[in-house]
Amino acid sequence: MIYYAIKIILTATVIVIITEVAKRNSAVAAVIASLPLTSLLAFVWMRYESVSNSQIADLSIQIFWLVIPSLALFVIFWWLLRSNFEFWVSLALSCGGTSLLYLFMLVVLRRFGLVS
Repeated sequence: MIYYAIKIILTATVIVIITEVAKRNSAVAAVIASLPLTSLLAFVWMRYESVSNSQIADLSIQIFWLVIPSLALFVIFWWLLRSNFEFWVSLALSCGGTSLLYLFMLVVLRRFGLVS
């Protein structure tokens, strides 16, 4: 139970740091947010839990391929906000568009045997 509390606190701390830094300097916050901290934390937690290197490697390559459609979220969200769409509408539409791209990418990756 303490182990899970530590995982949650550490992971939540990263998000809080990013949001607080963003209030002062969006460029610095963007650098921190763009770091693969979530992935690194997942790798560390998996290693700590004695997950095999091959499972961690599989996760790593699948994350690589799925970063591609995730990038669309930022472009769509930016474009919608710059086009004067309301924040929540922009967020919903960019999440929806990104979800469709994820589904498409998963179909493509499954076809080539890159994800299970």
